[in-house]
Amino acid sequence: MAGPSRRAAAKPAADKVVKKAPARKASASFKAAAKPAAKKTSRAAAPKEPVEPESESDDEALKPTKKAAPKKATLKKAAPKKAAAAAKATAKKAVTATISKRTRDATEDEAPPAKRARSESEAPSQKSGTSRGSHAAKTRQPVVVHKWPKFVKLGAMINEAPTTPLDIFVMGSGESGELGLGNKVYNIKLKPTNVKRPRINHNLGRHQVGVVSIAAGGMHAAVLTRDNTILTWGVNDQRALGRDTAWDGGLRDMDAGDDSSDDSSMQEDGSSMNPHESTPGLVDSEYFLPGTKFVQVVASDSATFALTADGRVYGWGTFRANNGILGFEEHNLVQQTPKILKALHKIKKLAAGDNHILALDSKGKVWAWGDGEQQQLGRRVQERVRETALIPTAVGVRHVVDVACGRNHSFAIDKNGQVWAWGANNFGQCGILDRAGEENAFVFSPTKVEIFPEGKKINAVAGGNHHSVACTEDGLLLSWGRIDGSMVGFSSAQIKAMNNNNLILDDRGNPRILKLAVPHDEPTNTRAVFAGTDNSFALTEDGKSYAFGFSTAYQTGLGTDEDVATPTLVANTAVKNHKIMWAGCGGQFSILAGVPNDDQTSSAGATNGSTTINGNAAHTNGVNGTT
Repeated sequence: MAGPSRRAAAKPAADKVVKKAPARKASASFKAAAKPAAKKTSRAAAPKEPVEPESESDDEALKPTKKAAPKKATLKKAAPKKAAAAAKATAKKAVTATISKRTRDATEDEAPPAKRARSESEAPSQKSGTSRGSHAAKTRQPVVVHKWPKFVKLGAMINEAPTTPLDIFVMGSGESGELGLGNKVYNIKLKPTNVKRPRINHNLGRHQVGVVSIAAGGMHAAVLTRDNTILTWGVNDQRALGRDTAWDGGLRDMDAGDDSSDDSSMQEDGSSMNPHESTPGLVDSEYFLPGTKFVQVVASDSATFALTADGRVYGWGTFRANNGILGFEEHNLVQQTPKILKALHKIKKLAAGDNHILALDSKGKVWAWGDGEQQQLGRRVQERVRETALIPTAVGVRHVVDVACGRNHSFAIDKNGQVWAWGANNFGQCGILDRAGEENAFVFSPTKVEIFPEGKKINAVAGGNHHSVACTEDGLLLSWGRIDGSMVGFSSAQIKAMNNNNLILDDRGNPRILKLAVPHDEPTNTRAVFAGTDNSFALTEDGKSYAFGFSTAYQTGLGTDEDVATPTLVANTAVKNHKIMWAGCGGQFSILAGVPNDDQTSSAGATNGSTTINGNAAHTNGVNGTT
């Protein structure tokens, strides 16, 4: 779901909240930002984890050479920084204050959530390292970093790498560095935190950096550049950024007592954000097989994944469940640095939900892994062996050409244009009418979605928290699911005018759920859709972007923190002369990407419901807006 999140104890599967690099000719400046000197910091900088070559089954396994073990830095633990974001959220308008009270276990009938700070108790102990069980109690030994032998061969290229550089526009809450604007306050109007309308990110200049693929996670983001580097920024809990962001600027004087100011760690430029998190930084290429070419990045709540031209998948970070960290893979709670997923081969596309991932292979088979508590993996996972959910496993649907994720639900489109869905359906977000709207309504396996207008073939689909959106081959924008918070993009008057057969009412007779996919009056030439936690974007054939839904952190980019009832054109000065080719939504921030109208090197288009950038289908993850 292009968006939800980590630092908070929000609904099932953590909703997040509200937390330069100089223009470069090469990637040296980003590498410098990505590897700060070891100092006493507010977070422990874990040593790099070994990278393993492919398994013997690939006929490529070769014994890696060893690299000297890195020295451990003496670290000083600082007060958690998530709580500050939650405190700020409560200072919002009354509507925001009400929303911030929601927790993950609250009833689903309350107002849409804003991101909240995750409790300190949920954070893993640095002392325990990343392993499970009895291993956690052992003293952690320095990790030997392995480099790939230079003569290990890559597989056949099956995916086309994107090449057209894009301008990146950000909006929404950036209090935890999610916007990638750095930590400097340039003037009273240009703070790197709350951005009400799309603002170009000069740290990601189209000509200097050349971003070609983007992913928006819950509270972090990642991009792929034309020179094949991956940059990340935002919250680095559980190493979602795949790099060390240790910084001593956020340490507080423990002897100062309770009278110390909340701004005691404020820098001279007026910011207290970690510059290594708030500024795009390079993910070290030493963890990748030599010659690897990347084509796509996606981001979930606390993890990031990258797809290669030969169909391999790298990942780092972790998955979370209702009661805390689930893990990255069996016997590995947190993957500190990029690691190849050996179970996956010949993958064509990735999609990310809040805490689960879908991978589509070259044979039209779908693989799923991550948290499966809401049945979003399309298979039953027993609690006593829940770590098995972390193993990529095939889903029972065939001949698939596209995949997409909501926060806790999943979609697949087959070669005939038929949509299949599974996962949470407590607000009818799967589009499956059976038990739709019931408290524990789940769709346990891929089920055909039959709520679309008769005769219409679906071109794209995306899921949010409790709503979903789609567009047809002839350009109609459709939506269904939870009504309050303007999630489905219809005004109160439009809802009242609808036939009750389209609706599920609450106990008082008020419309609660839109159970059928209803067309919008505009836009009428939609080519791609993207969904965040409680907001959505629709992109048109002529490069325009329309937004609607929950906007308490200005994540719609329309300059308002009130709900946006219907699809509304995003057309401020920054983007009005651009063709918008991609959109993504995090927990409380959004990203648009495009090229100037006079650019002749690319054109907007769509393939199987996915925004096509340079010939490479780039997917939104629904909840987290991932490419």
